Amino acid sequence: MTEYLRNKTIGQALEENARDLPDSDALIYPGPNKRYTWRTLNEEVDLLARGLLALGVQTGDKVAIWSTNVPQWLTVLYACAKIGAIFITVNTHYRRAEIEYLLKQSDANYFFLMEGFRGFSYVDALLEVAPELLREGRDSLNSQTLPHLRKVIFLGSQVPANMFGYDEILAMAPLTTPQKLREIIDRQKVNDIVNMQYTSGTTGFPKGVMLTHQNIVTNGYWIGYHQGFTHRDRVCLPVPLFHCFGLVLGAMAALGHGAAMIVLDIYSAIDILINVEREKCTAIYGVPTMFITLLEQKSFDQYDLSSLRTGIMAGSPCPIKTMKETIERMGCRDITICYGMTETSPVVSQTTAEDNLEKRTGTVGRVMPGVELKVVEPESWRLLPQGQIGEVCARGYVNMRGYYNMPEATAEILDEEGWIHTGDLGYFDEDGYLVITGRWKDMIIRAGENIYPSEVEEAIRHMPGVMDVAVVAVPSKLHGEELGAFIIAHQGAPEITVKTVRAYLRPLIAGYKIPRFVKVIPQFPMTASFKIQKFKLREMAAELWSKN
Repeated sequence: MTEYLRNKTIGQALEENARDLPDSDALIYPGPNKRYTWRTLNEEVDLLARGLLALGVQTGDKVAIWSTNVPQWLTVLYACAKIGAIFITVNTHYRRAEIEYLLKQSDANYFFLMEGFRGFSYVDALLEVAPELLREGRDSLNSQTLPHLRKVIFLGSQVPANMFGYDEILAMAPLTTPQKLREIIDRQKVNDIVNMQYTSGTTGFPKGVMLTHQNIVTNGYWIGYHQGFTHRDRVCLPVPLFHCFGLVLGAMAALGHGAAMIVLDIYSAIDILINVEREKCTAIYGVPTMFITLLEQKSFDQYDLSSLRTGIMAGSPCPIKTMKETIERMGCRDITICYGMTETSPVVSQTTAEDNLEKRTGTVGRVMPGVELKVVEPESWRLLPQGQIGEVCARGYVNMRGYYNMPEATAEILDEEGWIHTGDLGYFDEDGYLVITGRWKDMIIRAGENIYPSEVEEAIRHMPGVMDVAVVAVPSKLHGEELGAFIIAHQGAPEITVKTVRAYLRPLIAGYKIPRFVKVIPQFPMTASFKIQKFKLREMAAELWSKN
């Protein structure tokens, strides 16, 4: 399957775009209207790379970044890739204990951070973890808690004491010759680790997923290929860059085809609509909840979205109604669905523009080029035939190098034959499309019957007044587990109760699949990448209903 590989480093891909598409838009940050072409982006990246070398960053060093979607997030990524430093992404919603864990577990040497996000000070959190920053010179940090951390670089104009500023690093570029940078760039290999992404940590502590240039450059190329990307495309990216959705599906896909990235620093439905119109975006990315929110905007029809053609809806099952409206009302006739996980770089299957509505909503597409997929019985790992539900496993160039400093955790997910066990349940339909029925841990077993929440959720979504729904297990002494449904209602919708939901579902699905409990809530608990945190809903359900 080597013919499917993109044997390029991130630095090589960036330099090709700078050479072949010098004046094409590469990166647009609408807030202050900061704009880069591929040439000017590459020029700043080279200055930053030379500055980082002057600062002391070496090949193999680990550089973490704690920031929303600002241009420097990407320039730091590209500069680290050119000099062989390992770029570590940090969840923007992290708090003090979480950032301490990540910086310590990753052995981070350098740390970029902004002032803070949504009222929480990143600077104060770091000072609590490493108070030595207040007492020692910025060149001699010696933290007891973070022994590997050498220097901290601030993204902003008011640089705190004992930190370096981003612009200051750029100004240090003359201390490293272009020839020296060239020598280091040319030493980078496609199979070198370039990125560590920390999993969300919904079970246990977060794990650092080690990914190579080959992993994410190749995956990004094929993700863009299935959307028909060229250098004329303009991709609206409101999803966080720290997540594989923004970094690989977004930035790497754009890099692989020379498409422009319109990067939004925080999620705002109105800002998305404004910038799709203003920048004439041809593609838009988001989880289904984000598309639902866009379509629900009262001012939606005031915006010209006629430039839209494609994009990606991923992260959770796509409701049929939402997909129809995204195609019909937003004009995203070629929008695609992706499936994968951080440990698989991440996408292992994707739909295409040629797939009909049924395949784009009922499946997650067909296997990506250069990837193998199979479905096995979870306990025995016995291969299952087409149509039978089991655990989805993946193998190929997408395989992570492992979890950083966690060999036992790596062995739990990556078997001796090179298969990554995703923990997702699914099956292949008669046309070879993969259907995901849910997480193994999310499957509900009621009185011996296996129930897949996604099937019940899809039925409830068609009920009048329902905007979105999540179904989880509720502990039951009689049946082991019952079903509980959390529903978000449309504004002004008729009252939704357990009686109305059960009455609506009775003619549609088997009785044992109908939720016994229903609660309308204003919003779901979400991750920073806009995925529903079902484990929190299960906790809520247990508190609300387990004694009934």
